[in-house]
Amino acid sequence: MTGAAVETRGLRRAFGALVAVAGLDLTVRRGEVFGLLGPNGSGKTTTIRMLCGLLAPSAGTATVVGHDVVREPEAVKRAIGYMSQKFGLYDDLTVAENLDFYASVYGLRGAARAARVAELLDGLGLAARAGQLAGTLSGGWKQRLALACATAHRPRLLFLDEPTAGVDPAARRRFWAAIRALAAEGTTVLVTTHYMDEAARCDRLAFMARGALIAVGTSAEITAQFGLPTVEDVFVHLQETEAVGA
Repeated sequence: MTGAAVETRGLRRAFGALVAVAGLDLTVRRGEVFGLLGPNGSGKTTTIRMLCGLLAPSAGTATVVGHDVVREPEAVKRAIGYMSQKFGLYDDLTVAENLDFYASVYGLRGAARAARVAELLDGLGLAARAGQLAGTLSGGWKQRLALACATAHRPRLLFLDEPTAGVDPAARRRFWAAIRALAAEGTTVLVTTHYMDEAARCDRLAFMARGALIAVGTSAEITAQFGLPTVEDVFVHLQETEAVGA
């Protein structure tokens, strides 16, 4: 796939005197796994909320899979999937019931919905746990179910906001294998993470600090720009810079 899945120009969001995002110019290509990194308070979550059509920009423009986030927020929401570290599951529903519910919310009906639920249960290794209450799952299994729910409608763009926080390393590896499989099928993935080994798995990265875009590129390009040996060193440098300026 070619073209841009996300395109922002001068994207800005202020809350009174506080500027959370300051003139963001960003392009995410279709089909890539793109990492958005930065210290807490750097503007990542505000950026994602604007790109999901949940928060109106104060200025600037943003298009997501061809839809303007201000003029077409509902079209944006239909075209994307979203998964956060809190997972958003219903603990008192079974694995299959959670999937069936989310598939119905995304507009799947009848035989098509049943087929998609069965496909997701099988594809993500959830079939043996279909009748288990979501609230009794371990963190890794909840993560896998949340990913299934977020992709029930085959979104063109998937937002992952700290999706692996609190799960064990083995579950994180399995999760990233699933993400890479989605990307191979043409799904664009935009992920925020504090795990630098995960950042290295992204095709390209963007670093934010104090609401501004500091660097965009591959891991090698960014470390070269900062003159530091690793992406983790860049992240620590930005954290320290933010702390000094606070």
